[in-house]
Amino acid sequence: MASWLGGLGSGLGQSLGQVGGSLSSLTGQISSFTKDILLEGAEEVGDAATELHVSNSRLREIESINATQKLENERLKKVCSDLEEKHEAAELQIKQLSIEYRNQLQQKEVEISHLKARQNALQEQLRKVQAAAQSAQLGAGVLPPTSTSASYVPVVRHSSGFEGDDMDFGDIIWSQQEINRLSNEVSRLESEVDHWKQIALSSKVQGTNDAEQSEICKLQNIVKELKQNLSQEIDEHQHELSVLQDAHRQKLIEISRRHREELSEYEERIEELENRLQQDGVSADAMDDSKISEQKNNAQSLGGKVEELQVVNDLEDEIRKLNHKLSSAKEENKILLKEQELAKLEKIQIMQEYESLKSDFSMLQSSVAEQGALLKEQEEKLQSKTSLPDDVVRLQQALLEAGNEIARLSSLNQHMITLKEQLSKQHTETDSIIKQLKFDIDFERKKVSELESEKMETVKELDSQKEKLSQCSYELNDLHISKQQLQDNIKDLQEQLRKAWDCNLHNKKEIGELQQKLKEREEELSVSLSKLTEKSNWESKYTCQDQVLKEREVEIAKLQNDISENKQLNEDLEKSLSNLRTENGKLIAATEKLKQELSDAISEKSKVYLEKDTVVEALKMEKRQLESELNQMEKRLLEQAHKYNQTIEELSNARSMDTTALQLEHERLVKLNQEKDFKIAEVKRSIEQMEIDHQETKEMLTTSLGGQKQLTELVKEKELFIEKFKNQALQVKQELEEYIKVSKKQDVLKQNLEEKDRSLAVMKEENNHLKEEIERLKDQQSRSTPMVEPKTLDIIIELESEVTQLKVIKNNLEEEIEVHKKTIEDQNQTTAQLQQSLQEQRKEIDESKFQCEQMNVTHERLSLEKDEEIKNLQKTIEQIKTQLHKERQIIQTDSSDLFQETKVQTLNGENGNEKHDLSKAEIERLVKGIKEREMEIKLLNEKNVSLSQQIDQLSKDEVGKLTRIIQEKDLEIQALNARVSSAAYRQDVLSLQQQLQAYVMEREQVLAVLSEKTRENSQLKTEYRNIMDMVAAKEAALVRLQEENQKLCNRSENSSQDMSRETIQNLSRIIREKDIEIDALSQKCQTLLTVLQTSSTGTDNGSGGVNSNQFEELLQERDKLKQQVKKMEEWKQQVITTVQNMQHESVHLQEELHKLQGQISVESDSNSKLQVDYNGLIQSYEQNEKKLKSFSQELAQVQHSIGQLHNTKDLLLSKLDLVTPSVAAASTISQFSGIQCSAPEVLSDESKLLQKELEQLKKKLQEKDATIRTLQENNQRLSDSVATASEIERKSQEGTESEMRQIKEKHDVLQKSLREKDILIKSKSDQLLSVSENLSNKENENELLKQAVTNLKERNLILEMDIRKLKEENEKIVATCREKETEFRALQDTNMQFSMMLKEKEFESHSMKEKALAFEKLLKEKEQGKTGELNQLLNEVKSMQEKAVTFQQERDQVMVALKQKQMESSALQSEIQHLREKEQRLNQELERLRNHLLEMEDSYTREALAAEDREVKLRKKVLILEEKLVSSSTAVENASHQASLQVESLQEQLNLVSKQRDETVLQLTISQDQVKQYALSLANLQMVLEQFQQEEKAMYSAELEKHQKQTAEWRKKAESLEEKVVSLQESLGEANAALDAASRLTEQLDIKEEQIEELKKEGEIRREMLEDVQNKLMNLMNSTEGKVDKLLMRNLFVGHFHTPKNKRPEVLRLMGSILGIKKEELDQLLSEDQRGVTRWVTGWLGGGAGSKSVPSTPLRPTHQNIFNSSFSELFVKFLETESCPSLPPPKLSVHDMKPLGAAGTGNTSSTPFNSQIQDSAVLGMSRRPDTNPFLAPRSAAVPLITPAGSSGHLLMKPISDALPTFTPLPVSPDASAGAVLKDLLKQ
Repeated sequence: MASWLGGLGSGLGQSLGQVGGSLSSLTGQISSFTKDILLEGAEEVGDAATELHVSNSRLREIESINATQKLENERLKKVCSDLEEKHEAAELQIKQLSIEYRNQLQQKEVEISHLKARQNALQEQLRKVQAAAQSAQLGAGVLPPTSTSASYVPVVRHSSGFEGDDMDFGDIIWSQQEINRLSNEVSRLESEVDHWKQIALSSKVQGTNDAEQSEICKLQNIVKELKQNLSQEIDEHQHELSVLQDAHRQKLIEISRRHREELSEYEERIEELENRLQQDGVSADAMDDSKISEQKNNAQSLGGKVEELQVVNDLEDEIRKLNHKLSSAKEENKILLKEQELAKLEKIQIMQEYESLKSDFSMLQSSVAEQGALLKEQEEKLQSKTSLPDDVVRLQQALLEAGNEIARLSSLNQHMITLKEQLSKQHTETDSIIKQLKFDIDFERKKVSELESEKMETVKELDSQKEKLSQCSYELNDLHISKQQLQDNIKDLQEQLRKAWDCNLHNKKEIGELQQKLKEREEELSVSLSKLTEKSNWESKYTCQDQVLKEREVEIAKLQNDISENKQLNEDLEKSLSNLRTENGKLIAATEKLKQELSDAISEKSKVYLEKDTVVEALKMEKRQLESELNQMEKRLLEQAHKYNQTIEELSNARSMDTTALQLEHERLVKLNQEKDFKIAEVKRSIEQMEIDHQETKEMLTTSLGGQKQLTELVKEKELFIEKFKNQALQVKQELEEYIKVSKKQDVLKQNLEEKDRSLAVMKEENNHLKEEIERLKDQQSRSTPMVEPKTLDIIIELESEVTQLKVIKNNLEEEIEVHKKTIEDQNQTTAQLQQSLQEQRKEIDESKFQCEQMNVTHERLSLEKDEEIKNLQKTIEQIKTQLHKERQIIQTDSSDLFQETKVQTLNGENGNEKHDLSKAEIERLVKGIKEREMEIKLLNEKNVSLSQQIDQLSKDEVGKLTRIIQEKDLEIQALNARVSSAAYRQDVLSLQQQLQAYVMEREQVLAVLSEKTRENSQLKTEYRNIMDMVAAKEAALVRLQEENQKLCNRSENSSQDMSRETIQNLSRIIREKDIEIDALSQKCQTLLTVLQTSSTGTDNGSGGVNSNQFEELLQERDKLKQQVKKMEEWKQQVITTVQNMQHESVHLQEELHKLQGQISVESDSNSKLQVDYNGLIQSYEQNEKKLKSFSQELAQVQHSIGQLHNTKDLLLSKLDLVTPSVAAASTISQFSGIQCSAPEVLSDESKLLQKELEQLKKKLQEKDATIRTLQENNQRLSDSVATASEIERKSQEGTESEMRQIKEKHDVLQKSLREKDILIKSKSDQLLSVSENLSNKENENELLKQAVTNLKERNLILEMDIRKLKEENEKIVATCREKETEFRALQDTNMQFSMMLKEKEFESHSMKEKALAFEKLLKEKEQGKTGELNQLLNEVKSMQEKAVTFQQERDQVMVALKQKQMESSALQSEIQHLREKEQRLNQELERLRNHLLEMEDSYTREALAAEDREVKLRKKVLILEEKLVSSSTAVENASHQASLQVESLQEQLNLVSKQRDETVLQLTISQDQVKQYALSLANLQMVLEQFQQEEKAMYSAELEKHQKQTAEWRKKAESLEEKVVSLQESLGEANAALDAASRLTEQLDIKEEQIEELKKEGEIRREMLEDVQNKLMNLMNSTEGKVDKLLMRNLFVGHFHTPKNKRPEVLRLMGSILGIKKEELDQLLSEDQRGVTRWVTGWLGGGAGSKSVPSTPLRPTHQNIFNSSFSELFVKFLETESCPSLPPPKLSVHDMKPLGAAGTGNTSSTPFNSQIQDSAVLGMSRRPDTNPFLAPRSAAVPLITPAGSSGHLLMKPISDALPTFTPLPVSPDASAGAVLKDLLKQ
């Protein structure tokens, strides 16, 4: 039976430990188990009593082991619960931290928004300032020159991966610093805005110059660039902030997820260890039982009749072996326990790591305070000499935190270094922009100041640490033992601190180098500024010189305008004076700026101690600038003097100057000199103000230097303290490690001892149990068991075979299911690929559409350009018409006008071409913009594709999740099948045992327990059904949502979503089927319970009936399993059908793909056609351009030919007009020259200026008419001369007549050629008109195209704005959605966790209650000796609990899955809405573009029709013009006839001219007489002029002398100013020296102040010590009032008996005076008999027995006869001996005496403690100065009150005022003892 029970126990243990195993192992175990049962019936024969005894002992052992395991389980459960509570607390802390982070982020966002608003306000102010400046410039009448803004590239930081959690906090700190930096920049910009406002106002008042306006424009451009850079940087920082926030949230989620996973893993490990423990315990018991049974069988086979003693001996040997095995098993158990403890330790470590992660956030704030607190704790624990390792650990942590702080500071320094390097690069790139560099330098200074402020804060914290350390050092002085150890620690820490100090020095050096670089940059800036100022001065000089040169040229050319030019010179001088005034104003403003900068520098110098040199250099640079400005002023004065000299010389050269004008100019010059004197005085005042400012700056520098030196010293001291702390930390670490090693060794020893004790106890218990088991086994051997029927074995074997077959079928089905799943996944992948290809095709279609739109846009532009060109041509034709009318009127007078007009027309044609080129450039710009839009649209399409892919992935994820749930449910069904089958067989076996060993009462109890379990099962079922209903409802809701999704997602997504819907429905069906299977299995559990009930009721009927009922139930279960197999096959068929459906759908999708490809090919064909049309239009456009060029060339040729005709016509007319060929040639030459001169003068380009040019030409014609008249007069004179000659020579007349005839013939020929040329002119003019009309048409077309282009630009801008707004809105919505989703998920996770925790806790409480009831029942049954039923019940209870746990887990998983699906569905809905909106927008844009295309095509056709109409009209106009030309030709013929008549009239005029010639000869003679008279008057005038010039020279010489004197005075003034500058430089050097001296003095003062503070601290400590001593004295005084020193009284009493009897009354009197008895009472006592005294003395001593015990005073060897000496002498000697001890007391070190000695300054007589020591030294006592007065013996106590004038004897030192003793008196050494006593008695 024992072996049977052992086998049963082992089988149960294995089944509990390996629930997830296969059914084949279980069947094998059951078969072996049945064989053992059958074999045991034949083998078990032996002594029953021994067996009973052994079995009982074994039971007790098992119970004890069970009890210990229960205790261990309870302990483990408590540990687990504690850990869970800690975990919950940690999660709550995490939530709080996350909430705090979110609040902080919200605050930061609010700050950013405020800063943005502030920035916008500043930008508005800047715009206003710019508008004001521009208005001021316009008022001055000067346009500001545009200056190109230099490129300023801001530095962008990208978050490059997150390495660890510490970096997250560092990033947050960095982002905070960046926000602070931006706010500082905003404030700086505000100050700059105010500054520029002031400048704008001053410019309005004073008026702006050209240089100032250019500077203002440059500054405005720089301001704009800085604004752009600022906005870019703010956007980048916002982006970085958002990235950091997202990363931080993700990190928090990941950390919490990891923590949960690790917790779950550790819990699983703990459960595995518990299961192993249980298995090991059970297996050990089973092994023991099986071996005992085997040995019994051996004993029976050898001989059943062997004596009991041998059996007992064998059993004892076996028991020993079993004990060894048990001990080994227990050791294994202990090893497992150790592993469990290690797991717990790991869990604790994880929790510690988690807490350390949280504490890292507040590390910077609390590190310094923790160091001080930890040092105090260390000192207290050193005093108590306990718990050192904890303190050491804390110190290590604190020092590590300090190291982290130093590392972070170094990282900040590195960050600064990188920033400065980047700034240096930007400086090299943008040297030209000076203001920008200034702003960068200010920014760097602010950063350095921030770092310095941080350093100051650390310094303050270190100061507080210093104070705490000083207090700790005073307390540590009291610890004598730990002094040396701490000193060693301090040495090690000092070494570490030195290293840290080296690092700090290195950092300081780097900072110094950076500051030097900054200084160099500032010097370069100053040099560049000075160069700019010099350049501006040079430019002003050059302009003045140019003006002077022009004026001189004008004076040389025109002497009459000399006076006006001199006036202009004076005005220029006044302007230069006004410039000087403005420069003075600038200097004053510069001084004000310098004052502001100095005040700023003073405020910064309190923070930055290394900016001293930069400020001094800046002052030097300003001084140099002032010097350079003074030099420039001198140069300008010299130049003005030169100008004055030049003007004087020019005036001297002038002849026709009036004296009055000279006097006025002289007065003006005098006034100018006076004004300059006033200006010099103002400059002197400004220089004095500058000197005062310099003095003020010197004073401020001295104060700031003192503060800086104090700060440097404080920093050095704090760094030394840090080094000390580091060294101490290292020593403490080493000590901690040693302590940890020792503690570990002790723990190991303790564990070994405990294990040995336990093993001893267990061994003893096992011996007892084994003895009992031996007896029990003997009892059992006597009994015999009945045989089992063979039928049951056959049935069991058949059932096992059926079960194996069913398993094989199930495995095959599972494999098929996996294959189908793989096919489904492959089809899903193919569908995804098809969707991607569809999306790519969509992209191509969109691109083709955009290309079509581009083509249309370009067509529109071309048509508009052509319209503008047509308009321009029409305008030119109209202009040509008007000009032709004018030409007809002007042809008769002069033909040069037409030539000029043709040139104007050519210029207009050129302008048209230029306009055409401009329109082309605009078209190219628009094409570029359209390409950019195309790129943006492509990006948006790609985003859409990625979103659709994400949606597809989400659907796939849902399918995968559902398949996973199905697999989990399959595994659960298998586990439940295994449990049910194993439980059924166990129940069969247990029912057989119950028939043998059960009673009715126990069965009733079992039934009650089972009924309770059935109720719980039913409750669980109802809960599970409710959950499944919920799941079904949620799945239905999901299906609805997916249907909506299908409706929304049109076109290609229909097929994929139908598939997903069907798969979801199939999976939901599968889940429901699995739930049905679970219900069936639970029903099986109920049937098994009914089997138990029937077995309990049917015991009377016999065992055979019960077995038959059970086998029937087993057969029913087999049928059910077959049904399940059928269901699985049906499910397989469903899966196959779904796969086929998927294949069909894939075929449909492929067909749709082919259709779409066809559509794409059609659209591509249409695109190609459109491109061909577009190319044709471009070619036609190019042909039109070529035609235009050819027209323009023909026009130029026509104009050239017309010019030639005009030239020929002029030649003919001149020949006709003039008689002589020479004169005619001259006239033609002059006309040609006039035409050639007039041709290049025409340079206007526009039609409006043509009229002005025509008027000018008319004027020129009039002038030429005048010249012709003069020539005609000359001709008349010549004709007169010819007439006189004709009278002399008549022969010549005849020759001339023949020549005249020839000329007439030539004239006829020329007239014919003229007519022919006129006809040519008419034809060419007709061509000109047609060409001009074409030009005007083209110009009109160009204008129309330009208007269309502008409209399109505006539309593009509007669309861009809309797109940007939509993008921003989309980004905002997406960000908010993401944040809400993350928050919602986090809340759901927390809710789920809380609900899971609550349910688990409730279930644990229920399970614990059930376990308690089960254990109570077990105990009752064990008392009755029933072990099998208990094991069965325990197994059932465990199985039920496991089922309940699995049900709850399934329910929780389903709930989690439901919530996840809800979240996913909501996300899908939001994404679908996004896609809808995008599709709507895209459709709207498509419709709009189509409408636009149609409109443009209509407009194009209309314009083509209009152009055809215009061509018809123009042809009609050409015919009209041809008719007009015919009429003009007739007019020309008439004109030629008139010319012939004019020739005849000219011949008549010749005769008249000859007569006029005679008259002119007479006039000549008269005019010669007049000339002679004029010569005489001229000579007289020359004489007068010479006199006048002499007078003028005298005047000029006087004025020259005056000017020379004035220049000498100016030079003297300049020299004096130079001397002042030199003196200022010297005073500056002296001030620098004084500053150095002041800095040294301040350093010395600081050192002395520190010494004073230290002395004050020591004085305070000594005062406190004195107060403590005084308090103690007062307490002593209060306690010792009315008391007498016992020693003193004893010595007096003994001395009384040692004195001779004659002198004893004196002694008694002395004693009475000490005790305060009055003299009268003493006399009465002494007057009585001696008996009274002796009675008193004897009564007091109690019979004289006390004299023996009284210690005698030590006597010196010098006194030979003590008894002969008096009492007073002995008393004095006694006092001397007692006041001077022979042995010195134990002394402390000098170091310990210092604070004690310091306390002696507060005595009542206010004399220091040192005076007492001096007095004692004077007395020559044997007391040493090192002795501690508090450790001296009572008799040698320190005198408490020192008299004012203490000197001489020892008795001068009082013992105490409070004690009732005698007052000491000064006694000389010669005085006798009697005299001393008399003096005492007198007192």
